[in-house]
Amino acid sequence: MPLSFKLRKKPAVSGVSGDGAQGAEPMLEMSFLDHLEELRWRIIKGLVGVLVGAVVCMFFWEWVIDVLLLGPTRADFFMYEVLRLNLEEFIIQNRTVPGQFFVMIGTVGVVGVIIGAPVLIYQLWAFIEPGLYPHEKSKMRFTAVWASFFFALGVSFGYLILTPVALSFFAGLSLSSQIINEFDVTNYFSMVTMWALGAGLLFELPVVVYLLSKIGLLNPAILRKSRRFALIIILVIAAFLTPPDPMSQIIMAIPLLLLYQGSIWISGVAVRRRAKEMKEALGE
Repeated sequence: MPLSFKLRKKPAVSGVSGDGAQGAEPMLEMSFLDHLEELRWRIIKGLVGVLVGAVVCMFFWEWVIDVLLLGPTRADFFMYEVLRLNLEEFIIQNRTVPGQFFVMIGTVGVVGVIIGAPVLIYQLWAFIEPGLYPHEKSKMRFTAVWASFFFALGVSFGYLILTPVALSFFAGLSLSSQIINEFDVTNYFSMVTMWALGAGLLFELPVVVYLLSKIGLLNPAILRKSRRFALIIILVIAAFLTPPDPMSQIIMAIPLLLLYQGSIWISGVAVRRRAKEMKEALGE
């Protein structure tokens, strides 16, 4: 017997359904392959959003490279003054024949992902939306908005905070006066990308916790009990994403700890809403 799933669709007319429920929504069966086809088209549409973002990047190519990508390599970058940091002379070289070409392609791709992230998130929402009840749809739509917000917040943190801190540390690190710091452009691009996109993904923690709590896989008690382990994991992540100095790790760890603490509260909200909805469904 082939696998099948049921998706709720809005009824054409309101009235009493066969089971006596006023305004009940008819169910439409979709096979597993139909779901895969739907998911495929949603992914394609999401990638179109990324492509549009990449095209926008190409129209503003010089500004993206000179101001965004290379901005943190200049001592007059405004965040150095905000963070009270000093940047030593930062020299970037291209040491491979296709190095600048790969940086160009990579920059277009990364900017496309950042600009197209809301489209990707919306397409994910549109894929699961038919299987939700009306009261669930508005809440999940709000969750999709918050997912885009936290991703943008994380990318901004990685670019405006982590990148200046890391560059200031590495540019000022000298083991000997005979060693000159000259950085490869492809390595520089890879590190900035990791700091920005990595922070963007980590900042999705509250959204992930909300969704897992909504389906009953997480609750505040589990999160509080796991706080010690979460602290260790956060410190490891902070050490991985930042230079090997305590100050940089603390700068990265503090917002992650705040996000985790906030996620406990968010989990409590999701659990209470889930319990209320179950009581309403049972007619209690």
